[in-house]
Amino acid sequence: MVLAVNAARFLSRIFIVTSLLAASTLFGQHKLKDADCLACHGDSTLSSDANGKPHSLFVDQKQLRHSIHGRLFACVDCHKDVTSLAHDKTPAKITCVQCHSKAQAAYDQSTHAKATKAGANAATCGDCHGDVHYVTGAGDPKASISHGNVPATCGRCHGQKFLMESNGRSAQPFLSYQDSVHGHAVENGSVQAAVCTDCHGDHAILPPNDQASSINKFNVPATCGKCHSQVQQTFTASIHGQGIARGNKLAPDCTDCHGIHSIKRHTDSSSPVAAANVSRDSCARCHEGVRLSQEFGLPGQRVSTYFDSYHGLATQGGSVVAANCSSCHGVHDILPSTDPHSSINHANLSATCGQCHKGVTQKFVLTRVHMQDGGPGGVSGGGDIGSTAVRWVRMIYIPLIIIVIGFMALHNLVIWRRKLSDRHKAHSVTVVRMTPNQRWQHLVLLLSFVVLVITGFALKYPESWFAHLLGMSEHLRSTVHRIAGVALIAAGVYHAFYVAKFRDGRRLLRDLAPGPRDLKDALAAMLYYLHLRDEKPKFDRFNYAEKAEYWALVWGTALMGLTGVMIWAKVWVGNLLARWLVDVATSIHFYEAILATLAIVVWHFYQVFFDPDVYPMNSAWWDGKMSADHYREEHQLDAETLANAVEETPRGDRSQQGSKHPATNPAQD
Repeated sequence: MVLAVNAARFLSRIFIVTSLLAASTLFGQHKLKDADCLACHGDSTLSSDANGKPHSLFVDQKQLRHSIHGRLFACVDCHKDVTSLAHDKTPAKITCVQCHSKAQAAYDQSTHAKATKAGANAATCGDCHGDVHYVTGAGDPKASISHGNVPATCGRCHGQKFLMESNGRSAQPFLSYQDSVHGHAVENGSVQAAVCTDCHGDHAILPPNDQASSINKFNVPATCGKCHSQVQQTFTASIHGQGIARGNKLAPDCTDCHGIHSIKRHTDSSSPVAAANVSRDSCARCHEGVRLSQEFGLPGQRVSTYFDSYHGLATQGGSVVAANCSSCHGVHDILPSTDPHSSINHANLSATCGQCHKGVTQKFVLTRVHMQDGGPGGVSGGGDIGSTAVRWVRMIYIPLIIIVIGFMALHNLVIWRRKLSDRHKAHSVTVVRMTPNQRWQHLVLLLSFVVLVITGFALKYPESWFAHLLGMSEHLRSTVHRIAGVALIAAGVYHAFYVAKFRDGRRLLRDLAPGPRDLKDALAAMLYYLHLRDEKPKFDRFNYAEKAEYWALVWGTALMGLTGVMIWAKVWVGNLLARWLVDVATSIHFYEAILATLAIVVWHFYQVFFDPDVYPMNSAWWDGKMSADHYREEHQLDAETLANAVEETPRGDRSQQGSKHPATNPAQD
């Protein structure tokens, strides 16, 4: 059936062409009409060219008549080399230049044309305007170049990640535009919001480094001014606008503050010019560094001195009403303080500050706002009396704080040490909780752990107070961290040797071995402390909490040591195994460090400091001793240790020092 239909169409086409050829021969040559062309090209099955290659030659008559070309021109006005129906040769390729010479000339200078000539996959006329037979004017809301459709038209290329990256570009600008104030407005039907061509132009799209480009740095204000004319006039008169007019590349234009494609409303919390962000995200990029000082003699670190003030601290705390840079200096009308029109000119300061501080006088506003006290990492002190006074206050108070607080700490340390020693009353009975060997191991572990925590988190949080207090260069910090890591691993290796070769070590490992009883003890202890059980459970040398802490320490030390070595030897690990394993090791190292630190603070510190039975401190880690009474209460089942209890003698009495005390209740003696 299909073959029959196709054969009928072919025969009818031959008949029409033959009839037209005969008529043209009979009546002489005549200009072909659109109907003549559409007799063949109006057939949707016409799917191959003159050479037989698959190529659709179909032209939709309805769309053609609706197009701007179909309404104004005949087919042969463009296809001039087609003079008869019998065009066996492929017609010459039509170029737009024969009618659109100015547009073509502009396009030839564009970045698209240059990229095409260089062999890149760049846009041509048809990519933007669509099929030449169906082109409609920009006033047609369905046209690909109508205002509302321009972003989608450009996005067919510029929104394709792989296409853009293959040409050395990024699709992010288009994606950012979609989420911008302009993109959202166009999406909501605005016919005034800027689309791609409003900023970049249409045919003569040029790169930003071209002086003739509408997005060249020095042309951006005029480009934005096409819509924001009043703002442009204000900006042009400002110190920033004057810098742009003089050709100063360091002067900011509109996009330096507002962004390029990702422009947001100033009320949007993610906007760089939002009240909470403008100082940090916009102004700081120029006024915090030393570049302006080196080039123009302008004072640097303006933003850090602002953040040291109440206004800056309040802004960092989330306030959206505290003064930011724009509140005092203006927005688009920023002028130097020497300009009489400037909001920070001495004559205008009372009005500027008075916006928030009602009733201020000229005397009040004479004080410097950006106070320069020469603090850590700050700028050198200012020459005004306020900055000098603040600097002297700082110079006096820092050593005063160190001396006063140091004396207080020393005073309390002396009292604390004496009271701690007084706990060991005359002739009190003690047991050995930690041998000298074990205490040395604990000391190495303690010191290496503290150093690792501080130097490790200082890398992850370089702006933290302890990182600043550390005051180390990265090279020194990493060196100290690795030395502490080696010490921790060495302590772990020695401990493994200790529990394998020493009698005390083997006993320690045996007593710390977990068992089913520990689960029962843990449950019984919780019931007792929750007043759900009358009898306190009895423990051996180590209770379930101490066993859990020990084995957590073993696991944590091994894991931190392994991942730490992998990070240290990342090149070797990456070459031998896989680079992503180093990333995994880094992640494990970080989160295990958090877990270990919190476990020490929450679990271990309670056992050593905050347990009411040992407060203010369990001194066993220092002198290795523990009261026999307390030990008997906590470890009643450890008969071996209690049997070796030693009676302590007061200082000066050496007659009975070190004598054994029977493992009975001292209250019965």
